[in-house]
Parts: sequence; C-alpha cells; structure tokens
Amino acid sequence: MSSEKLPHLLIVEDDRALQKQIRWAFDQYETLTADDRESALVQVRRYQPPVVTMDLGLPPDADSVSEGFKLLEEMLTLAPDTKIIVLTGQNDRANALRAVALGAYDFFAKPFEIEMLGLTIQRAYRLYELQQENKRLQAMQQPDVLSGLLTRDPELLRVCRTIERVAVTDATVLLLGESGTGKELLARGVHESSPRRRERFVAINCAAIPENLLESELFGYEKGAFTGAARTTPGKIETANNGTLMLDEIGDLPHSLQAKLLRFLQERVIERIGGRQEIPVNVRIVCATHQNLKSLIAEGRFREDLFYRLAEIVVNIPPLRARSGDAALLAHAFVRRFAEEQNRGGISLREDALRAIDAHSWPGNVRELENCIKRAVIMADANQITADDVGLSGAGDNEKGVLDLRHARDDAERRAIIAALARADGNVVKASELLGVSRPTLYDLMHRFGLK
Repeated sequence: MSSEKLPHLLIVEDDRALQKQIRWAFDQYETLTADDRESALVQVRRYQPPVVTMDLGLPPDADSVSEGFKLLEEMLTLAPDTKIIVLTGQNDRANALRAVALGAYDFFAKPFEIEMLGLTIQRAYRLYELQQENKRLQAMQQPDVLSGLLTRDPELLRVCRTIERVAVTDATVLLLGESGTGKELLARGVHESSPRRRERFVAINCAAIPENLLESELFGYEKGAFTGAARTTPGKIETANNGTLMLDEIGDLPHSLQAKLLRFLQERVIERIGGRQEIPVNVRIVCATHQNLKSLIAEGRFREDLFYRLAEIVVNIPPLRARSGDAALLAHAFVRRFAEEQNRGGISLREDALRAIDAHSWPGNVRELENCIKRAVIMADANQITADDVGLSGAGDNEKGVLDLRHARDDAERRAIIAALARADGNVVKASELLGVSRPTLYDLMHRFGLK
C-alpha cells in the first residue's frame, strides 16, 4: 500500500528513543512526529491526523504538564474530531483523568505494553471513521418536513437541520433572508416539525396591510369598537391559539404596534380593540424579514427590546446565488412542473440555458427563477429551452479566498461536483463527463463529500 493511502498517526514525544520505538511498532500507519507543542500544531494543521499519541511532559519544561495540557486543548480546538491518546507517568492518575475530562480519547501510563496501545489506536481509528461516516450521512439527510425545499447546498441543508432541532421547542424563531429565499416554506417547516403540527398555522404579512387596519388584523376587535365593527372578530394572534403564528416582514411593523406586540410576547395575553378583557393566548411565534433589523434599531425604527424578544433563535437563509448548484437543480424541477401544467411533455433545458442560469446572480432568488422558467416553458418554440428563451445575461460572483489550502481545495471540488450534478439533472455519467473524470472517481468523490 502506498504511503499516501496509509492513515496518519501523529506521535508527540520528546524522548527520541521512545518516539522511534512507537514509529517502528506502528508501521501500518503513516507516522508523523513532533517533539514539542509548536511542531505538533504544525503537523495537526497540515495533516489533521485522525489519531494522536502524546506525552504530557513536553519541552521547554518536560517535568511539568502545563505545555502538554496547553497542546491538548489547542489540538482539540483545531481538530475536534481527532482522537488523542495521552501518555502519562506511572503514578499520574489525576492528570490522566484531567486529560480525559478535557476531551482526550484515552490514556496510558508509562511504561506501557505496545500491543495494548496498538489495540487502542485501532479502536480510535474505527471510532473516527464511524463518526466521519455519520457526519456524511447527516449532511446528505434533509428533514422530511422540508421535503418541499429542493437543495443540495451544504449551508441550506445546515439551515434545515437547525429548523428541525429548534422546532421541537417553543422558542421564537427569526428568519432572515432576501425576498424569494423561502422564508414562509421554512416557517411552515418549523410548524410541521413541532408538537403544534395538528393546530393552525396562521401567516400575516405586516408590509401588505395598511397601518390603520393592521392592529385589528393582529389583535381583533369587539363589536362597536369603531364604525363598521358590526360583530366581535378575533385577530390573527387569537386565531392561531395553540398553533403557530408567522409574522412576515416584521421589519415593517409600525412603531405604534411594536409596544403592543412586545407586551403580548412578555405577558402572553391580548386585548381586542375596544375590549377590556385580557385573553390568554398560547402561540408559537415565527418572524421573517428581508431587512437589517439592527440598522432599523440604529435608525430608531425598530425597538431593541422587541428585537431581543423575537431573536431567541436567528436563522440566516442563504440567497440563491450563494447556494452551490441549486439554480440549475431548481430550474430542472421547475421545467418538469410547468411542462406538465402546460402539456409540453419532453421539453428540457439546453446546455447554453443552464450556463446562463448558473452565471446569473438571481437578485429575486427562487421566486425570480420560478417566473423565469415558467415564462421560458410557455414561450419556447422547440422542445429545448435556449439561453435566449430564459433571457439571462451576467457573470458569476467571485469566490472569497480561504487561507486553509486543503479546505479551499475540498470546497472547490465539492462545489464543482454539486454544480455538475445539478447541471446534469442528477445523471452521474453526464456529470463525470462535464468534470472530466471517470464515473468511479466521481462516485468516490461523492462518497467523500457526502453527496447522493
């Protein structure tokens, strides 16, 4: 087996004879060595070894454990998944326990049996591999309640998993994202994942209702409260009792109503307009806005105390231009949907159309893409939608630089694979041709990056 294929094992030991003995005993690994804290950190940054054996007594003061514990904490910060096996003195149980409490995988007292250390290293590698596989599987998984959200983008999949985790609580969720990014879809995902799923999901757009009507829409009114109030009418908050209330475009909520909403969030009671009775309401609040609320606070247009009540859990939704390959992926799905609606079976996107879709910045996000594809399906003369049919022009955004070369390379490869799979509509053979690699190579890379 070539050395490139062997798993890395880092040995941090200032006793050169013992270092050499451990290296000789574990020739089934690509062994890396370090004899002090700085050289060990260099090796961890460069290779991110799955397993490390380390002595706690390191120079400049080999009789003290301070340098060893400092290295242990720094390694776990740099590479939290790395399994660290600490080598201690014969009667040093207290430091061994302290090391495990800090995050070390295991410990051995010197002198140790090399066979026992070897078995522990094997178990550490196996645990590391299982955890990495679990991470890959989790990265591929999309919550069932968000099955309507089509994406392969790692960042948006992380958002989906966040939504799934917070949904089981009653925490107020604030969704931040540009118009057309799917804020209401995610809000419904919060509701459908929650224990309130059998109750009502009520949404109100704070920007779409005139200010003089918004208070009665939210809080309701009693009969005779104002001209035209012919009967008592509950508001949206009351209607959503035991369920979920979505306040869309919360940044447009008039300042006069912000104090009243804040009181409701604090007391969980409302008063209808013209009423004297306090009505208790048990409701989960999900808010959304495309605006920068902190800027609105600085301008005096949004209450800071209300912001902190609403922002118990803040979820940032990436725009379509930042979602690797999703534009092409969604475009294919929209073509299939609208082709069926318009009875235009067999219509598909030509390569030049896909290139134009990939290059466009989509300021209107998914909503703009959906409208663009619907228009193209209706207007296309032939069974292939061309770049002219979609009517787009523009260039892609520049990528931000990353200092870690390995992560930058992995990120570039992952993005290229996601984009190729999206452009090929999931066809692995076509995607491998676009990438200029063999199909087995692409399968290997897809497995490595946790891509279906």
